[in-house]
Amino acid sequence: MATNEDIGSSQVEISGEGYDKKCIFCKIVNKEMGTELLHSDEEISCFKDIRPGAPHHYLVVPTRHVGNCKSLSKAHVHLVERMVDTGKKILLENRVTDLSDARFGFHLPPFCSVSHLHLHVLAPASQMGLMSRLFYRLNSYWFITADQLIEHLNSKGVPN
Repeated sequence: MATNEDIGSSQVEISGEGYDKKCIFCKIVNKEMGTELLHSDEEISCFKDIRPGAPHHYLVVPTRHVGNCKSLSKAHVHLVERMVDTGKKILLENRVTDLSDARFGFHLPPFCSVSHLHLHVLAPASQMGLMSRLFYRLNSYWFITADQLIEHLNSKGVPN
């Protein structure tokens, strides 16, 4: 079901947005799982990743169900930017001050474990183990940085 949702200053119609009763992240942000929310507002929620790839590994998600990054359009740029800003805020609150040694990104389908849009926030990236460096590898066909996603959305509309 499509709903009109105010994202930034524009009204956008987003298909499938809301609550998906089968989605684990929808359950988490609706406090059905007992997972501690580090941040929660009407647009964005954040919690720790259950399989951390770095000393600090957080997932920042839209509070309402939004599909993976392939389902996004230029109208979602503000949402992605808010997700990144929230990730940076959580890192700073947890005394991670070197944001140049942090990684902010998304897995591309079919490499998404959950089809609810989620930003991986990892820091310090220099302390990621071998498997994490591979799994969250820059310039790979399975992982895209938040900056790359925003660039794709602004120019082409959808990442490859």
